[in-house]
Amino acid sequence: MEEKQEAKYFIRIANNDLDGKKSIGQALNSIKGVSFSFSNAICNITGIDRTKKSGILTDDEVGRIENVLNDPLKNGVPAWLLNRRKDPEDNADRHIITTTLTFVKDNDIKLMKKIKSYRGIRHSFGLPVRGQKTRSNFRKNKGKVTGVKKKPGIKAGKT
Repeated sequence: MEEKQEAKYFIRIANNDLDGKKSIGQALNSIKGVSFSFSNAICNITGIDRTKKSGILTDDEVGRIENVLNDPLKNGVPAWLLNRRKDPEDNADRHIITTTLTFVKDNDIKLMKKIKSYRGIRHSFGLPVRGQKTRSNFRKNKGKVTGVKKKPGIKAGKT
């Protein structure tokens, strides 16, 4: 006889509370640093159906998911799926999740500002970093939207 397992409302994985009503594929996306593709890879490697509700996972399945999240390369996740490839400090491939991701991102931006690279200067001025045009967008000045500035002496009307 099979024992019917009681569904949990929350499940704790990687210091995050995941919704027990969602499928495990969707619930893993709520962890910062875990994308749709990475959650699918985790489900495929651990052998868990990604449509299975996360509230009915066993402790063994939760342990396998955490094991893959902690060391994805050892568990067979391809290197191209990781979010931190060739880390500048030690040239290793990593996958960073949760608050560590925010910390590392902030440190990268601080380093760019310190060495005064082009991207660092754009970050420090609050301008777009990836080559966007600034004529019509990014018009905020100290938190306020600038809007359209008309030249003095020109009245709005029919031309």
